[in-house]
Amino acid sequence: RGVRRVASGAPSQPSPRSPAGMLPVVAGLLLAVAAGGRGSSSAEQESPPGSRFVCTSLPLEAAGAGCPVPMQGGALPPEEELRATVLQLRETVLQQKETIGSHREAIRELTGKLSRCEGADGKSAPGTWKKELGKGKDTMGDLPRDPAQVIDQLSRTMQTLKDRLESLEHQLRANVSYAALPNDLREMLQRRLGDLERQLLSKVAELEDEKSLLHNETSAHRQKTETALNALLERVSELEKGNSAFKSPDEFKVSLPLRTNYLYGKIKKTLPELYAFTVCLWLRSSASPGIGTPFSYAVPGQANEIVLIEWGNNPIELLINDKVAQLPLFISDGKWHHICITWTTRDGMWEAFQDGEKLGTGENLAPWHPIKPGGVLILGQEQDTVGGRFDATQAFVGEMSQFNIWDRVLKAEDITNIANCSTNMPGNIIPWVDNNVDVFGGATKWPVETCEERLLDL
Repeated sequence: RGVRRVASGAPSQPSPRSPAGMLPVVAGLLLAVAAGGRGSSSAEQESPPGSRFVCTSLPLEAAGAGCPVPMQGGALPPEEELRATVLQLRETVLQQKETIGSHREAIRELTGKLSRCEGADGKSAPGTWKKELGKGKDTMGDLPRDPAQVIDQLSRTMQTLKDRLESLEHQLRANVSYAALPNDLREMLQRRLGDLERQLLSKVAELEDEKSLLHNETSAHRQKTETALNALLERVSELEKGNSAFKSPDEFKVSLPLRTNYLYGKIKKTLPELYAFTVCLWLRSSASPGIGTPFSYAVPGQANEIVLIEWGNNPIELLINDKVAQLPLFISDGKWHHICITWTTRDGMWEAFQDGEKLGTGENLAPWHPIKPGGVLILGQEQDTVGGRFDATQAFVGEMSQFNIWDRVLKAEDITNIANCSTNMPGNIIPWVDNNVDVFGGATKWPVETCEERLLDL
């Protein structure tokens, strides 16, 4: 039953604020209270009179503030000492609770941040770390009541959180190290944009080329259509004017009464390239010497491409590409005569018909020479240049009608039928119609005698 002396404020006592020293404090207080309650009488009997010892386990802070010592006026009663001890113990417990609460709030905040980081990284689901730390227990729930265990679990939790944060930092560093740098990304995007821009420009150029081709084709088609329409309108106008001037468009004659270099007629249409032709016409003349030039066709570079001429005391001549063939025709008696001339480039073969009868034939007249297109066809004058430089001594004096040209050699029977008025065959290249003939210098158009009346004049 002896009481050991204990020095108050001993440095070996753990701090009351330390959770590890909390249980010894409580145990010591309880032992002191029990000893004071049960053995006070015996202690008082064994101790010297006038002295009393109280064993109390106090924290360092309490010891520093002062330990209850016997007062000069006498010792404190046990109830007062116990009350003071209980108050100090309550204060210590409240401080421990506050510390544990702040730790729990910090752990919750760190746990939330870590859960968000791990959830964004996709490595683990939120909340899985709790079971890992507590070995299947939810450490954020029911905390153990032993302060030493609480502190130990808090330390392990903090260390685990620290480890996970370091792991996340390493993963972030690794991802950043392997990611493309901003400059590389910028260069890659610029290259791709440049490629897309070049492809777009190439496609736009192709579309522009297609548009240009389509525009050219459309313009050519439009021009062709307009040309055809204009030709149709001209033909309609010719027919309308012909019907108004004469009973029939071909029932007219051109009169060239004087030998001058300014009276002539002009065919509006021109010739295409020809490898054969037939020219037929009715004419009447009594001029001498020679009737002159019934017609001439000149092209650039060759004024005598096709010419029918009788001048001076020479016989009628046919000129093709300035080559000459004399024709056995006699038409200067002042009567109507129907004459036809055929020619083909093959061996330069030619034929001459008068009043439906073939009077002569020959060959080697400009053989293998095609008639050039795009020239000027003049009635009544011989051309020294295309469309001009007429010579009055070579001018035709008289009347002519039914001047027609075909692009082939007509059969003899067809020519005979035309001459005896049994058929009417307008030329497929140059037809005799009013609106296809213009007159100049005093030449005139008159209604022509009928074919039968011309026959009677023979």
